[in-house]
Amino acid sequence: MASFIKPSGGAKRSRRAFAPIAEINVTPMVDVMLVLLVIFIVTAPLLTTGVNVKLPQTNKAKSLPQDNKALTLYVERDGGLTLNDTKVDADSLRARLAAMVEANPELRIYVKGDKDVSYGLMMQVMASVTSAGITQVAFVTEPQRASPQTPQ
Repeated sequence: MASFIKPSGGAKRSRRAFAPIAEINVTPMVDVMLVLLVIFIVTAPLLTTGVNVKLPQTNKAKSLPQDNKALTLYVERDGGLTLNDTKVDADSLRARLAAMVEANPELRIYVKGDKDVSYGLMMQVMASVTSAGITQVAFVTEPQRASPQTPQ
Protein backbone atom coordinates (compact mmCIF):
# COMPACT_ATOMS: atom_id res chain seq x y z
CA MET A 1 0.00 0.00 0.00
CA ALA A 2 1.05 3.53 -0.64
CA SER A 3 1.84 5.80 2.18
CA PHE A 4 1.96 9.56 2.43
CA ILE A 5 5.09 11.17 3.82
CA LYS A 6 4.51 14.34 5.75
CA PRO A 7 6.72 17.35 5.04
CA SER A 8 9.68 17.70 7.36
CA GLY A 9 9.47 19.96 10.31
CA GLY A 10 6.26 18.47 11.47
CA ALA A 11 4.25 21.46 10.26
CA LYS A 12 0.96 20.59 8.70
CA ARG A 13 0.51 21.80 5.16
CA SER A 14 -2.84 22.17 3.58
CA ARG A 15 -3.89 20.12 0.63
CA ARG A 16 -3.51 23.25 -1.52
CA ALA A 17 0.28 23.16 -1.13
CA PHE A 18 0.45 19.92 -3.12
CA ALA A 19 -2.09 20.90 -5.82
CA PRO A 20 -0.73 21.25 -9.37
CA ILE A 21 -0.21 24.74 -10.75
CA ALA A 22 -3.23 25.55 -12.89
CA GLU A 23 -1.93 28.81 -14.40
CA ILE A 24 -0.31 28.94 -17.84
CA ASN A 25 2.75 31.11 -18.23
CA VAL A 26 2.06 33.15 -21.38
CA THR A 27 5.33 35.07 -21.39
CA PRO A 28 7.16 32.64 -23.73
CA MET A 29 4.18 32.63 -26.09
CA VAL A 30 4.15 36.45 -26.20
CA ASP A 31 7.90 36.43 -26.93
CA VAL A 32 7.44 34.04 -29.85
CA MET A 33 4.52 36.07 -31.23
CA LEU A 34 6.54 39.29 -31.10
CA VAL A 35 9.42 37.65 -32.94
CA LEU A 36 7.01 36.37 -35.61
CA LEU A 37 5.45 39.82 -35.91
CA VAL A 38 8.87 41.40 -36.49
CA ILE A 39 9.71 38.76 -39.10
CA PHE A 40 6.45 39.40 -40.98
CA ILE A 41 6.93 43.16 -40.84
CA VAL A 42 10.44 42.84 -42.28
CA THR A 43 9.59 40.30 -45.00
CA ALA A 44 6.24 41.72 -46.17
CA PRO A 45 7.78 44.56 -48.25
CA LEU A 46 10.15 42.09 -49.89
CA LEU A 47 7.24 40.05 -51.22
CA THR A 48 5.72 43.00 -53.06
CA THR A 49 8.84 44.25 -54.77
CA GLY A 50 8.88 44.19 -58.52
CA VAL A 51 10.68 45.92 -61.29
CA ASN A 52 11.02 49.67 -60.97
CA VAL A 53 9.00 50.88 -63.94
CA LYS A 54 7.50 54.37 -64.26
CA LEU A 55 4.08 53.67 -65.74
CA PRO A 56 2.41 56.18 -68.03
CA GLN A 57 -0.56 58.05 -66.60
CA THR A 58 -4.07 58.27 -68.01
CA ASN A 59 -7.49 59.38 -66.85
CA LYS A 60 -9.36 56.78 -68.95
CA ALA A 61 -7.96 53.66 -67.24
CA LYS A 62 -10.19 50.87 -65.98
CA SER A 63 -9.23 48.71 -63.04
CA LEU A 64 -8.12 45.19 -63.88
CA PRO A 65 -9.53 42.14 -62.15
CA GLN A 66 -7.17 40.35 -59.79
CA ASP A 67 -5.94 37.32 -61.68
CA ASN A 68 -3.22 35.21 -60.10
CA LYS A 69 -2.82 33.14 -63.28
CA ALA A 70 -2.02 36.13 -65.49
CA LEU A 71 1.54 36.91 -66.51
CA THR A 72 3.14 40.28 -65.92
CA LEU A 73 5.68 41.52 -68.45
CA TYR A 74 7.79 44.51 -67.40
CA VAL A 75 9.43 46.55 -70.16
CA GLU A 76 12.18 48.68 -68.65
CA ARG A 77 13.47 51.97 -70.01
CA ASP A 78 16.80 50.45 -71.04
CA GLY A 79 15.05 47.68 -73.01
CA GLY A 80 15.28 44.99 -70.34
CA LEU A 81 12.38 42.55 -70.10
CA THR A 82 11.15 40.81 -66.95
CA LEU A 83 8.48 38.12 -67.12
CA ASN A 84 6.95 37.38 -63.70
CA ASP A 85 10.09 38.46 -61.81
CA THR A 86 12.40 36.52 -64.18
CA LYS A 87 14.75 38.40 -66.51
CA VAL A 88 14.29 37.35 -70.12
CA ASP A 89 15.92 38.57 -73.33
CA ALA A 90 13.92 39.74 -76.32
CA ASP A 91 15.04 36.80 -78.49
CA SER A 92 13.70 34.11 -76.13
CA LEU A 93 10.52 35.96 -75.10
CA ARG A 94 8.36 34.54 -77.89
CA ALA A 95 9.51 30.95 -77.27
CA ARG A 96 8.86 31.22 -73.53
CA LEU A 97 5.41 32.70 -74.05
CA ALA A 98 4.54 30.08 -76.67
CA ALA A 99 5.43 27.30 -74.22
CA MET A 100 3.22 28.91 -71.58
CA VAL A 101 0.33 29.27 -74.05
CA GLU A 102 0.67 25.60 -74.91
CA ALA A 103 0.10 24.76 -71.24
CA ASN A 104 -2.72 27.32 -70.84
CA PRO A 105 -4.41 28.48 -74.09
CA GLU A 106 -6.44 31.18 -72.28
CA LEU A 107 -3.36 32.86 -70.89
CA ARG A 108 -3.64 36.57 -70.07
CA ILE A 109 -0.71 38.99 -69.91
CA TYR A 110 -0.37 42.43 -68.34
CA VAL A 111 2.29 44.63 -69.94
CA LYS A 112 3.85 47.24 -67.66
CA GLY A 113 5.98 49.41 -69.89
CA ASP A 114 8.05 52.30 -68.60
CA LYS A 115 6.72 55.63 -69.82
CA ASP A 116 10.09 56.41 -71.45
CA VAL A 117 10.27 53.18 -73.50
CA SER A 118 10.49 53.77 -77.23
CA TYR A 119 7.49 52.99 -79.40
CA GLY A 120 9.57 50.62 -81.53
CA LEU A 121 10.55 48.50 -78.53
CA MET A 122 6.92 48.24 -77.39
CA MET A 123 5.92 47.14 -80.89
CA GLN A 124 8.62 44.44 -80.86
CA VAL A 125 7.36 43.20 -77.50
CA MET A 126 3.76 43.19 -78.72
CA ALA A 127 4.79 41.30 -81.86
CA SER A 128 6.40 38.63 -79.68
CA VAL A 129 3.32 38.43 -77.45
CA THR A 130 0.83 38.11 -80.30
CA SER A 131 2.97 35.71 -82.33
CA ALA A 132 3.18 33.47 -79.25
CA GLY A 133 -0.61 33.15 -79.41
CA ILE A 134 -1.65 35.36 -76.51
CA THR A 135 -4.85 37.22 -77.36
CA GLN A 136 -5.69 38.72 -73.98
CA VAL A 137 -3.26 41.59 -73.49
CA ALA A 138 -3.71 44.58 -71.18
CA PHE A 139 -1.44 47.58 -70.74
CA VAL A 140 -1.07 48.73 -67.15
CA THR A 141 -1.05 52.46 -66.45
CA GLU A 142 -1.32 54.66 -63.39
CA PRO A 143 -4.34 56.89 -62.86
CA GLN A 144 -3.57 60.48 -63.75
CA ARG A 145 -3.29 62.66 -60.70
CA ALA A 146 -5.46 65.74 -60.74
CA SER A 147 -3.47 68.94 -60.95
CA PRO A 148 -4.07 71.34 -58.08
CA GLN A 149 -6.62 74.01 -58.87
CA THR A 150 -5.52 77.60 -58.40
CA PRO A 151 -8.12 79.96 -56.96
CA GLN A 152 -9.24 82.69 -59.31
